[in-house]
Amino acid sequence: MLRLVSLLSALSLYSPLASAQTELRPEWEIGAGFAAIDFPVYRGSADRRSYLLPIPYFVYNGEVLQINRERVRGLIFRSDSFELDISVNGSVPANSSESAARRGMPDLDATLELGPSLNYHFYYSEDKKTNFDLRLPLRSVTASNFSRFQNAGWLFQPQLNLDIRDIARSGWNLGLVGSMIFSDQRYNQYFYDVPVQYATLARPAYTANGGYAGTQFIAALSKRHDGLWMGGFVKWDDLTAAVFADSPLVEDKQYFTIGFAATWVLDKSDKMVEVSYD
Repeated sequence: MLRLVSLLSALSLYSPLASAQTELRPEWEIGAGFAAIDFPVYRGSADRRSYLLPIPYFVYNGEVLQINRERVRGLIFRSDSFELDISVNGSVPANSSESAARRGMPDLDATLELGPSLNYHFYYSEDKKTNFDLRLPLRSVTASNFSRFQNAGWLFQPQLNLDIRDIARSGWNLGLVGSMIFSDQRYNQYFYDVPVQYATLARPAYTANGGYAGTQFIAALSKRHDGLWMGGFVKWDDLTAAVFADSPLVEDKQYFTIGFAATWVLDKSDKMVEVSYD
């Protein structure tokens, strides 16, 4: 994939915006399926997890709130060029006994990231199957094990997003995302600090600073046929120049995460609503 700098240079080539294509879809759909994923215990960990799990499927196409496979979207403002919505992300809990680098340290709780995202639509193709967007999500982070809650800082993740739908009339959709991550000191300390009481000869004490937190590139393919949706993704994470790259908890500075999912629609709304492709 192109590096983010190359993608930024492409912004000077965008064409005038066209209106987003819309279609009628059920207001809601529910179903179930499975997902297989292989990923590190936390960003930078050399230890990995692999799961095959049942997953629920839920899509809701409201005027303000929209929920689909890609994201939860709370639409605040929208025009032909700009939209302001709610960005949601997070991380799964990490048991320190599963990580050689963190062994003996406190576990990492799951995190919830929530905040606004300003999005700008740079380009729509004439057939409206290709679009190129800039998204600027700023998210506050809360860490929790459901018995305690902790403010874990904030993240800013500017990203360029290219979507190509129905490639060569095959029904397959391709998504490419390049992003840079910036996080404050509180967030980086939560994941990468080594307090003095947990320091060892192999794991010296370390205090993380805030700032640049790495680059991510994602390529995803998906297809829907009748009531079956299937998709997969590959994510490349590069922590080489991150401000916390020297932490003894960062073992792998470049690595892949991969996943695949399939879901079946079991029921859907009789009410149809107009939904934008973007």
